[in-house]
Amino acid sequence: MCGRFYVDDETAREIERLTREVDERIKREAKKGDIHPTETAVVLSAEQGQIVGNEMRWGFPVIKDAKAIINARAESALEKKLFRQNLLSRRLIIPAAGFYEWNRNKEKVTFTAEEMKEGKPSTLYMAGFYGCIEGENRFVILTTAANFSMREVHNRMPLILERGEIEAWLFQKERLENLLKKVPAPLNKKMEYEQQCLLF
Repeated sequence: MCGRFYVDDETAREIERLTREVDERIKREAKKGDIHPTETAVVLSAEQGQIVGNEMRWGFPVIKDAKAIINARAESALEKKLFRQNLLSRRLIIPAAGFYEWNRNKEKVTFTAEEMKEGKPSTLYMAGFYGCIEGENRFVILTTAANFSMREVHNRMPLILERGEIEAWLFQKERLENLLKKVPAPLNKKMEYEQQCLLF
């Protein structure tokens, strides 16, 4: 699953590189740092044949509960009435510097791209979709089965695409089912605190 991710200055620069235009207000006001469910983040979507950057809120609201639906399973999203039409026609990319997951011991683990760019991990491109709910565009991150770099921590992970797959995801509906089955590339894993073994 994905319950928190983060963006940094390089993420913002990558969004600018990928889009024709980013609203000046978004450049000034878009949040950097940790993004929690129900907060806004800059996402990439398709408008009139172009990739555009917009701020959207993370999570579909749930009427009976204070929580929000923040993830959808890639394997079954097309079968769910709540998700199907949005996934078919409102796909987006959530750029991030990395994301967090917690292991069984409730220890926080940070995941970033294995590929480096100028000495820092490259941007991650998480696949998702959005819907207009009560007049507001809100997005959900797709998840898939954990790859080997994630399995020790959690059995689910975001569906992460390569940079070269962004346009296919946003514009080519005929490639949707294949991309939903994609196994994400390996990730770097870092714990803020690593348990040390004492040898006697």
